[in-house]
Amino acid sequence: MQIDKTELYTIILDNLPEGVNVVNAEGYLVYANKTSAKYACASSPAEMIGKHITQYYSRAALLEVISTQKSMRDVKITHANGRTFITNAFPVYFHETFFGGVATFRDITEIEELSNRLESLEIELILSQVSDIFDVFIGKSYSLRGVIDKAQRSIAAIGGPRHSIILGETGTGKTMLAKAMYYFAKKIKVIKPDAPFIEVNCAQFINSDIAAMEVFGTEKGAYTGSIDKPGLVELADKGVLFLDEAHTLVQHQTMLLKLIESGMSRRVGGRTERELDLIIIAASSKDLKKEFLPELYQRLAQYQIDIPPLRDRSNEERESLLNLFVSQYMLRAKERNSIELQVSFTGQAKEIILGAKYERNIRQFRDVVFASIDAAAPLVGSLPEDDKEVIRVLVQAIHIPMTMVESNLWQQQSTKVDRDIDDIIDAKIISLHKTGLGPRKIAAELQKQGYHIEYYRVAYKLTKLKKESVSSN
Repeated sequence: MQIDKTELYTIILDNLPEGVNVVNAEGYLVYANKTSAKYACASSPAEMIGKHITQYYSRAALLEVISTQKSMRDVKITHANGRTFITNAFPVYFHETFFGGVATFRDITEIEELSNRLESLEIELILSQVSDIFDVFIGKSYSLRGVIDKAQRSIAAIGGPRHSIILGETGTGKTMLAKAMYYFAKKIKVIKPDAPFIEVNCAQFINSDIAAMEVFGTEKGAYTGSIDKPGLVELADKGVLFLDEAHTLVQHQTMLLKLIESGMSRRVGGRTERELDLIIIAASSKDLKKEFLPELYQRLAQYQIDIPPLRDRSNEERESLLNLFVSQYMLRAKERNSIELQVSFTGQAKEIILGAKYERNIRQFRDVVFASIDAAAPLVGSLPEDDKEVIRVLVQAIHIPMTMVESNLWQQQSTKVDRDIDDIIDAKIISLHKTGLGPRKIAAELQKQGYHIEYYRVAYKLTKLKKESVSSN
């Protein structure tokens, strides 16, 4: 049977669970598979062909690929519609001429939401255990002094608590601040100890009608199959309603405005109005003055709290954040695996970590710190069960996942310095091993010479170097 290879390739690509896009050097789509069309809410791949990639994927990794002609691996991208993807993108050459790029990607939005929920629960646990709620914020007396002052005043105003807006880029800590305001309100008895905190991610509602039903509830008979169901605003009564990603609110802005102005709410399809008393905190990475109806913005922005991005915070604060995340990592290693870790960074590694640019701010900074320690530390189960020693982990520049940060030339130079040091250490390990020393004694001797490397890494390097020596022969 004669096989049409083009048709065969199309069948294979269309059945992949990952999306696939191919663009030319100008960024126009020349191919998209069915999964990509599904993600992009296009009727079919054919509809997408000839259109610019940004029409469907606002922050496509392919834009960077066709600009730099370099690959991007395992990059996490959140598009304007709120969907998050893990993407791998590569340049494409045809007859040695640059043609464009190809990207494969999968939707991890639900995984991200679960991760954020777990993170939110962790924040709640931390805030519920401290005496001074705002002490957990690094920069309380410096870059965040004005932020915390406004947050406290919005809750503790003598005339009663005020609604507020928290603005800041992704990952700056908007959710943590909102929860801190909630716990502060309970501490000073503005709300009762059992008052609710209802968090609404407004970006999860693609359909504004569904959003209205979830936020304001439904009444039986409003539509076929409808039931009496309280909305999230009712669940937040006598407590705090936190509207995250509030810029995605569309048609139900007017319903929210009515609630703020009158203190009354009506379910979708209902006739009865319910009186509610709640504090509303709206958070966004966009300017809500431009996104909201003027009247709604005025009512909500009684206090507008602007959180600075990580790049605008001092080096001392960034280093404090680094120390915090290292401590968290060591604590988790002890709690989950009963392993005592002592983590340190080389000068070059610390310089890269502190000086890199982080699009997702503190959240991305934390992820990079954790991933770097992961790369430098031994795996669970790789150590002898009876080894009760403190495991010292030295994070070098080569351990930093450079694809997770914006890499500059000076960062590449710093990486080269650490690689040169690695070459020196490898040579010393071979030399010492030839004298009959084992991994532990080699590690002790290297430490005397000013090179800090654990014995298990010496053993690993010896095995690796022996294999390289055999293969080269």
